[in-house]
Amino acid sequence: MSAPRKLGRKALRNLRHGRIQRSLAAATAASALPLGLEIWFEHFRGSFGDKWMWTPVVLSPALTAAGIAGVRSERAAQTILPAISALYCLDGAIGVYTHIQGVRKRPGGFDEPLYNIVMGPPLLAPGSLALVGGMGLVAALARRER
Repeated sequence: MSAPRKLGRKALRNLRHGRIQRSLAAATAASALPLGLEIWFEHFRGSFGDKWMWTPVVLSPALTAAGIAGVRSERAAQTILPAISALYCLDGAIGVYTHIQGVRKRPGGFDEPLYNIVMGPPLLAPGSLALVGGMGLVAALARRER
């Protein structure tokens, strides 16, 4: 049996038995930094008009580091990764609220949806933070791959 096929079978067996901690930690680490970079570009366009716009930019490298630590250490995957992931997830939930408020406060608010939803803050974009943070939280609950 070829090596890639063997790895695929092993990964599938681990997944079926709920052993996916390292994979979720790695996915969290790989997702957080590019997401934080994209957020930085978008918030830069908005001139970082609110101090809260900095929170996902600051938390993204921290979550990447926690994810990498979670790949290397089971203890880190059960301590630091869920702590940073919870903050990231909460930041995403708060971001959805602040983006909704941002559209509401624009001239015309939700009465001008074609303009304000397209030109205003993206309503569901912060949800991606919540999803990436959720991956890190699930990693803490999952069993470690063999």
